[in-house]
Amino acid sequence: MPDTTFGPKGWTPERLGDLQGKTYLVTGANAGAGFQAARTLLNKRAKVVMLNRSSEKSQSAVEELKTEFGVDADVSFVRMDLASLTSVREGAAEVLKTVKRIDALICNAAIAQVPTQMLTEDGFESMLCTNHYGHFLLCGLLFNPIEAAKGRIVVVSSLGYNMGIKTIQFDDMNWDKNYHQNRTYSQSKLAQMMFAYELQDRLAAAGKTEVEVYVCHPGSSRTSLITTSGNMATRIMFWLMSLSPMVQSAEKGAWPEVMCATEDGLEQRALYGPTGRMEFVGPVGKGTLHPHAYDKAVMERLWELSEEATGFAWAL
Repeated sequence: MPDTTFGPKGWTPERLGDLQGKTYLVTGANAGAGFQAARTLLNKRAKVVMLNRSSEKSQSAVEELKTEFGVDADVSFVRMDLASLTSVREGAAEVLKTVKRIDALICNAAIAQVPTQMLTEDGFESMLCTNHYGHFLLCGLLFNPIEAAKGRIVVVSSLGYNMGIKTIQFDDMNWDKNYHQNRTYSQSKLAQMMFAYELQDRLAAAGKTEVEVYVCHPGSSRTSLITTSGNMATRIMFWLMSLSPMVQSAEKGAWPEVMCATEDGLEQRALYGPTGRMEFVGPVGKGTLHPHAYDKAVMERLWELSEEATGFAWAL
């Protein structure tokens, strides 16, 4: 049964109140759902800091948002490439120096369907590093100000988590032997979810329940995600899909992450997103969460491996 907590239309930005005084960090916010999330938050007078790889695109996004909301709109960016652990550390250090509070860190950035195996400068498969390791490290580095604000961590995953091997391929994390643009992507999104659910458990065990962690997905949305990393066949297929009613706008695709960053009373061990047909589109609410996403033994092993890979040990 579809979630009806927010009525037949689901959650919409109409539920947002005045967000003045609140600060939201959004990775990958110069385009797509991340940009739309920034727009929605700025429209309610929040402060938004975008964490993006491209300084040029970030500056253009800032200018566009200030054109829409006025020169006094409190939006800025810090350069950060999630595929580089050095860049994540440098960007996080800049945030810690310049941002006074963090009410929510929205882990929105991702790359998808990279056609052939690519390794990062740190030697990791590119989707796993960008989507999971980079965010794992970032959340750890920024956890103290999030905790001080009694804030939130929002992990933006994908329905792709349920379309791969449905576990973590620990014996070959880089997929050297069986790289596949879809299955490898699926593992990266599953890893993100497992990080979030394991973090929930660790916060509860440490008595730090004032920090909330949520997982959501945008459904099937018209964003630049595929066009920036997928091969030509994948791009054509997604373009054809985008013409169908099974794909929604990037603006609607941003609603689940904005909801998870702002709405009170949400359930943490859940997956939020569209609740309509195949959960690709439709009213935003609590969707289907398959148990393999919170397999405890796998989550714990992934956490330990992620600490080793990033060289960062969480202190909770």
